[in-house]
Amino acid sequence: MTDLPPAVAELADELARLPGATAVVLGGSRALASADASRDWDIGLYYRGTIDLTALAARGTIHPPGSWGRLMNGGAWLRCEGHKVDVLLRDLDVVEHWTQRAMEGDFEVDALLGYLAGIPTYTLTAELAVCLPLRGTAPAAIPYPARLTATAAQRWRFSRSFSLDYARVLASRGDTVGATGQAAKAVMEEAHAVLCERGQWVCNEKQLIESAGLAPVQSVFARTPDPSGLVQWVDLVADRLGVPAGSASAWTDAGRNT
Repeated sequence: MTDLPPAVAELADELARLPGATAVVLGGSRALASADASRDWDIGLYYRGTIDLTALAARGTIHPPGSWGRLMNGGAWLRCEGHKVDVLLRDLDVVEHWTQRAMEGDFEVDALLGYLAGIPTYTLTAELAVCLPLRGTAPAAIPYPARLTATAAQRWRFSRSFSLDYARVLASRGDTVGATGQAAKAVMEEAHAVLCERGQWVCNEKQLIESAGLAPVQSVFARTPDPSGLVQWVDLVADRLGVPAGSASAWTDAGRNT
């Protein structure tokens, strides 16, 4: 049993009693034992069909299912006797759907606040692989699907090349914000590709670059050149990502083989 502060354990019990709840889990850095004392407690609440959050509303503002998107779903940011707790709702029907798609080597990417490259739908499956059950019965974790390893890296690299090409177009127009933004997105996409090749689950973009071994590219972003040197700067980012010079562009037929 995972040791929780008494106030957080009380909340876990309360969540488990909500009508429709099937499991309560600990996620995030706490589940990975990589958090310091200041980090939030990420508590996942899995439910089937509908969930009655009436009892939880007494603790603070509740964001109902769907209000945070089809993947992040909804939840609440609470304080339990000084502890910051994020309650994250997860619809089991949605989790099972995207897990099956991941096993078939398929996924989609949604725009989500706080994400540069977007959130892949297999994140819901990744969460099951790292979470620790607290109450009830959570779905079983699955190994990283071989089909996803084969397809996801290629797809992320198509997106990476597209982002780099678009960064060059914007750089040639002197658009510093647009060029650096697209280049940063390309870094995240290459990082996703690297970890997909390894068969390593990713739950968010935190430490994504470091986990993929791409930390040296951070130094390129330490200083952005004036507009006259922007195109060369984007080329340097591409070089640090290991993108071969003159490789097929995502904008050409040769680059659209995915």
